[in-house]
Amino acid sequence: MERYAGAARLLGPALLAAAIQLVGTAGAATHQLNARPLDAVAVALLLAGPVALLARYRFAVPTLVVTSVLLLGYLAGGYPFGPVVVSFVFALVSAVCLGHSRPAWVLAGLTYLGLIAVTWARSGPPSWWVLSGVAAWLLLILTLGELVRTRRERLVRERRSRAEAVERVATEERLRIARDLHDVLAHHVSLINVQAGTALHLLDEQPGLAREALTAIKASSKEVLVELRTMLGVLRRVDENLPRSPVIGLAGLDELAARVRGSGLAVAVRRTGEPRPLPSAVDTAAFRITQEALTNVHRHAGAATAAVLIEYAAAAVVVQVDDDGAGPGTAASADGDVAGAGNGIPGMRERAAALGGQLWVGPAPGGGFRVRAELPVPTPTGADPESAASSRGDGHP
Repeated sequence: MERYAGAARLLGPALLAAAIQLVGTAGAATHQLNARPLDAVAVALLLAGPVALLARYRFAVPTLVVTSVLLLGYLAGGYPFGPVVVSFVFALVSAVCLGHSRPAWVLAGLTYLGLIAVTWARSGPPSWWVLSGVAAWLLLILTLGELVRTRRERLVRERRSRAEAVERVATEERLRIARDLHDVLAHHVSLINVQAGTALHLLDEQPGLAREALTAIKASSKEVLVELRTMLGVLRRVDENLPRSPVIGLAGLDELAARVRGSGLAVAVRRTGEPRPLPSAVDTAAFRITQEALTNVHRHAGAATAAVLIEYAAAAVVVQVDDDGAGPGTAASADGDVAGAGNGIPGMRERAAALGGQLWVGPAPGGGFRVRAELPVPTPTGADPESAASSRGDGHP
């Protein structure tokens, strides 16, 4: 279908120009007794212009030059006046629409001067109304061509903008999934590593506790497999029954705390304010920040306890994790790397910034370490997150 449409766009104007020039000029010749009769040369000149239009897309300016020369050559030969300018008009509009505005305007001006010279040679000086009429006609044709070109360029820009917007959304989605994968793997693999070490240590002396550790390993590994399968399904887009993104939020906070307690870290969860449904992005970010903070405490802080605070404020939800350890800025990980040198804290900061929120990390007032995030939540009046964030100020709470 596209091939046929392209052929129609190419051949249609050429056939129309040939029909109008031949039939129209033959009809006009019957009223011009002083003109030279139409002969084979005249017919060839009238047909050569439409044939030249077949090359207007690839050679717009040469086609315009050819049609202009054929037009002036036909009139200079003394043949009858008529609609002999159709090929030139099509070539002129095509040149302007294809972006060759400057050559088109120059050739239109030269053709105008050529028409004046030919008319002067055939029947004396043309009248002012003839000169102004031809000039107005050429200006109208050029203006229409410029309008068409402008509209076409605007449509191209809009299509490009839409394509860039789609690509930008896809890139943001890939980054979000990458952050989710990091959080899931860091949390669950850390728990599995600690529980495996505990199980090996207690296997001979306290088999019951070793069994509990192995059970925790099984539960964590099952959950991480489920989440990875969900995320990979989103990436592959092969299973439309899977959710478009991992369905997880603060509703799973108690379960998260229970898993962390099973690894030996005491976790206390406290909620203040009036709990309410949160936008999916905010809910997921709050959970992931809490998860990453607890993972860092478990791996690096050397802490015995951690306190999680979820505060539902009027225009934001606050996530705060305190511990009584050294903090990721000074603690060393089990494998000897300096804690905090990975992607955990930058990932949390990116999640908060993506929603127009803020993240603070540093020593807690009473000792230990604190991670605090404020995530804007749109108000019922429809205020956007950025305005809600700016209304809170930029200082540390």
